Amino acid sequence: MAEIVNQDPEVSADLSEPISTAGKEASGTGNMKFTMNGALTNGTLDGANVEIRDAVGPENFFLFGLTADEVTRLNAAGYAPRSFYDSNPDLRPLLTRDEYRLLADYQAYGDCQPRVSDVYRDQDNWTRVSNSTRPASVGSRQIGRSATTAGTSGT
Repeated sequence: MAEIVNQDPEVSADLSEPISTAGKEASGTGNMKFTMNGALTNGTLDGANVEIRDAVGPENFFLFGLTADEVTRLNAAGYAPRSFYDSNPDLRPLLTRDEYRLLADYQAYGDCQPRVSDVYRDQDNWTRVSNSTRPASVGSRQIGRSATTAGTSGT
């Protein structure tokens, strides 16, 4: 196993959940920062997650989802999302009981992505926005308040 050393003490979480589809290379090195700070990973075998799983060992990685080969086979066979919906009772209640408002937020999430992309394309602006989220900019008092109330706020 490769040794993972904490490189960025400002990035931490208990669990990282990169949900990208295997073969899309969407999960990146940010996931590694979570791992280096002790977070466990619940993810697919995509991008950096492959390296993380190799480094920490399969017994220390929560794997779910299709492999890249399985995605290719599914696409070749004619992926029909409706068949998954019809055969999975846990998906069907989303039309009648959507506790996390996944369907309600879906369009807004997609609509927000161009804004994120626009800010990212202007690297000076991205850096300014990113720096404004650092503890020194926000203030340790506010960070402390947020950390204290995060688990009890109900939001």
